[in-house]
Amino acid sequence: MTVLYNRVALIGLGLIASSMAHAMRWKGLAGEIVGTARSPETRAVAQELGLCDRVCATAAEAVAGADLVVLCVPVGAMATIAAEIAPHLAQGATLTDVGSVKQAVIEAVAPHVPDGVHFVPGHPLAGTEHSGPRSGFATLFVNRWWLLTPLPGADPAVTQRLRGLLEGMGAHVDEMEPAHHDLVLAVTSHTPHLIAYTMVGVADHLRRVTKSEIIKYSAAGFRDFTRIAASDPTMWRDVFLTNREATLDILGRFTEELFVLQRAIRMGDGAQLFEYFTRTRAIRRGIIEAGQDTAAADFGRGAPAPEAGE
Repeated sequence: MTVLYNRVALIGLGLIASSMAHAMRWKGLAGEIVGTARSPETRAVAQELGLCDRVCATAAEAVAGADLVVLCVPVGAMATIAAEIAPHLAQGATLTDVGSVKQAVIEAVAPHVPDGVHFVPGHPLAGTEHSGPRSGFATLFVNRWWLLTPLPGADPAVTQRLRGLLEGMGAHVDEMEPAHHDLVLAVTSHTPHLIAYTMVGVADHLRRVTKSEIIKYSAAGFRDFTRIAASDPTMWRDVFLTNREATLDILGRFTEELFVLQRAIRMGDGAQLFEYFTRTRAIRRGIIEAGQDTAAADFGRGAPAPEAGE
């Protein structure tokens, strides 16, 4: 592949950033990869793993001379980092992010972006329950969607160049309005995570009563809830605080649907339950047909993961 950016600066070195580093190196998309993280321990691990060509002590040092800067920090930290790096961003550089919320990120970052720097907000719909620099792998983005929310007046050539990098890492790329992004993700990601956290919290309470039987006899559905609920607490705290309105809207709709099912169960309405479950089953089939999961038993999670580079 062609080198699309001479120097890429990764601010934050968790799952997404480390996977980007692996993928860019695998596909030869960046001339140099520079990274930084707040924690000295994280920087030491990144150095040990060889994630970056250089690991810097500060974000300001990392972005110097970079033609692409990627903010890979929790949404709540975006404003502070943007203010820190703003004086050091190169003219003509592209600045993007990987936050799960877009309106709040734009409000936090855009005021700090200097003239001559192109801000193109983004969000990869890819991840695992693991975090930290050791969790990344080169194929994380393959066949996954990466959403971009360019600002009004954005240079199409800048967006297209960034799109080329993301597609080079294996992602499908789409563009949408920030508010629409936040509503869609409230349905497909944010509310499901909140429900998973809640269900595991209920189980934790019951576990104290049942003397750990909840864990011992966990069935597949509950195991999936625990996998989701094992995600990074800092990231998800910030997501819910910054996408509050959309999440509360979808939670309200969820509660209404739950009442419908409660009534059907209470009234013994098997026909309604069967019809409801038939409709919802079709969503699962649609996800498989769209290539966003596998129909293999246990969602394919029992199969060995592909080696990076395969």
